[in-house]
Amino acid sequence: MPMSYAEKLQDEINHVPQEYLPALLNIVHSFRESVSLKSAGDSFKQGWSEVMRGDTQPIDKLWDGIDV
Repeated sequence: MPMSYAEKLQDEINHVPQEYLPALLNIVHSFRESVSLKSAGDSFKQGWSEVMRGDTQPIDKLWDGIDV
């Protein structure tokens, strides 16, 4: 029976020397945060903050470089 991703990940972790586990934990935590979607409220707050800072793009530039 093939190993699940969780089992493969655990197997890899088991082969990491103990002194490198804190760094591995930081990597995994950073990865999880980067791929997780923010809540709608958090996303709105970030967008509103960007608008208030003037961090915006002209509407006619938003499609530049996108093939549609």
